[in-house]
Amino acid sequence: MDAAATQTEVVFLVEEPPEGGFTARALGASVFAEADTIEELRGAVRDAVAVHYDDDLRPKVIRLHFVRDEVFDA
Repeated sequence: MDAAATQTEVVFLVEEPPEGGFTARALGASVFAEADTIEELRGAVRDAVAVHYDDDLRPKVIRLHFVRDEVFDA
């Protein structure tokens, strides 16, 4: 692939599972990370992106999109 095919951004959907911590799943790529804290998640996502993409194809920006469900009585 040539440099023009390089993604400029990869977006991760971040969720808080009931058992705690955080999970992050890339949209449009098979990249997944999990961690106990947001700070650890950032590092885990960076590492996962570095492993998944070759240097010349690695996205320049990582975006974390947080999804949060809240349930309460009516």
